[in-house]
Amino acid sequence: MTAINETQTLVNLASPKMGTKIISVSDEFFGEATRMLSDQEPVFIEDKYDTHGKWMDGWESKRRRDGGNDWAIVKLGSPGIISTIEVDTSFFTGNFPPFFSLEGTDSKEIPKNDNEWVPLITKSSLIGDQKNNFNIESNITLTYVRLQIFPDGGVARLRLFGEVKYDWSNFNNNELIEFSSLNLGGYIITFNNAHYGDVSALLSLGRGKTMGDGWETRRRREPGNDWIIIKLAKKAIVKNIEIDTAHFKGNFPDQASIQAVSTSSELNIKNIIKDSEKWDFILNKTKLKADNIHKFNLDLNSQKEATHIRLNIYPDGGVSRLRIFGIKSND
Repeated sequence: MTAINETQTLVNLASPKMGTKIISVSDEFFGEATRMLSDQEPVFIEDKYDTHGKWMDGWESKRRRDGGNDWAIVKLGSPGIISTIEVDTSFFTGNFPPFFSLEGTDSKEIPKNDNEWVPLITKSSLIGDQKNNFNIESNITLTYVRLQIFPDGGVARLRLFGEVKYDWSNFNNNELIEFSSLNLGGYIITFNNAHYGDVSALLSLGRGKTMGDGWETRRRREPGNDWIIIKLAKKAIVKNIEIDTAHFKGNFPDQASIQAVSTSSELNIKNIIKDSEKWDFILNKTKLKADNIHKFNLDLNSQKEATHIRLNIYPDGGVSRLRIFGIKSND
């Protein structure tokens, strides 16, 4: 029996897969601040040095001698409300910042340091070489955050877990929208296996860059098939589907199908898994090809109102991107 993954419903708003990026930084002498946003777990390479010194997998500033502190301003790929902050100082032992703070703002223009910033977490202690997690209570939608470290040092990863808050008035009523998109608030609820790659990439921007940029299961040695369940950003009438197997050549799924359901109930994961086997098929089992974008235009009989999607792959393999397009439901 394959273990079921119970994922959280929060997404990492600081992920570059959502288009999040560094806007400005006080200093990045030893390590570029963009490394801090990587979705991959940090690594330590014993003998790796560059022209500035020891290479570290994260943002690292030089040693301050002026009494000030370092900072980085980050633009979120989508507006959102942050619930959990993770400041990962992995492998920074004698060079991690002893303190940090995080502030945010909702701005249509690039903010500066003298902008009005809302405190999310005031100056707090960090421990070196570990993930430092902080839960916060906030209902403020943010578009930018400012990470401050005191006085200087290195941060391997910054992760901001929360909920996307998209302004749906930006779309017309009959406009075709990608409701599965991470950037709009789609997210993965659960899956039976994700041995390789980064599962969140399945709903992210652009085509996959490598075979590791997608959802891939291990080789199935028992009967059955693999699957993943996604909550759409908003209730929608599904009209088009794309299944992209970019870079998956000797390991793409032989076939795939998609089921859908529309519900207003908050279901727990166990009930969702059990019930999903009975959801309506909007795409019957169909053959897939290697390294290919498969596009399906649903006929009127297959166009269903949906809040949740289940992608089945037969028997196993890798899918780079899944895109569910539709129009907004009336209710």
